[in-house]
Amino acid sequence: MKLRNILNLLLLWLFPLLLFAETPQKQTYTFANKDDAEPLQMDVYTIAIDSTEILQQPCLVFVFGGGFKEGTRNAKLYKDYFNYFANKGFTVVSIDYRLGMKGEKAPSMFNYKPMENSIALAVEDLYKATSYLLNNANELNIDTTKIIISGSSAGAVTVLQADYEKRNNFESSTALSTPFQYAGVIAFSGSIFSHKGTPSYSIAPAPTLLFHGSADKLVPYNNRRFFHIGMFGSNTLAKEFRKNGYPYLFYSMEGNGHDVSEYPMTDFLPEIEQFITDYVFDKKQLLININYRDKNRIPKKSDSPSDYYK
Repeated sequence: MKLRNILNLLLLWLFPLLLFAETPQKQTYTFANKDDAEPLQMDVYTIAIDSTEILQQPCLVFVFGGGFKEGTRNAKLYKDYFNYFANKGFTVVSIDYRLGMKGEKAPSMFNYKPMENSIALAVEDLYKATSYLLNNANELNIDTTKIIISGSSAGAVTVLQADYEKRNNFESSTALSTPFQYAGVIAFSGSIFSHKGTPSYSIAPAPTLLFHGSADKLVPYNNRRFFHIGMFGSNTLAKEFRKNGYPYLFYSMEGNGHDVSEYPMTDFLPEIEQFITDYVFDKKQLLININYRDKNRIPKKSDSPSDYYK
């Protein structure tokens, strides 16, 4: 009897959550055709609003991971992330991009061109997707001042790189209008490729949320460089942001590897939402480092580039 009462109370507590957590509607759009290959598409996730007034919603764009050689925009592991933010009133968009590292050897400081080219392709495709969203914002009910880009692993590299190039007015960024800037960046194990040493910004970067494992061997936590050329990871970027007073939040996951590119999208959803509220909506000027260690989480071994690109 006592157990039944506990179960009834538990169901009573969970019922409002189950009631209001809807399955988002998904619509697929083609935003570009590239190189006589398959068209590039995006999935747009929204919750139907029963209202006579059409509301413009913040938009969360996602770029999938897979080392620029594999991965899909609708992989099952991203489902919780999409559903959570669609239920919070976001238009969630997951995009395709060209995979430039297919069939390529492991990148290194003496073989960086394939990776550099792959990042450039992905950034170009993200800009094309962004341009599509801007041009169709009314139809998609998107607030164009609140477009936030997020990504996992290769996708995290892509979103960090895209904001970096847009803020520095790279030629690549002319695909987007000059006044437009991303409202925020969320990177799960990302880095920036630079020819000029530690990345710097002509215009302050978007408020940025970084998750990265200190034992990540695939995407550098610090940097992997040869003189000025290299990949500059989250720890290096956080130091640069702090030095220049750029708002950021950095979760340094102590002892974890490249698995940090995935599990925050299930385990840290409220924290990600709070970042968006504080930094993007409320425009708080916070510079925060969190050294996070979970003794109950068994770190997964992180592949090195030579392990992953075979």
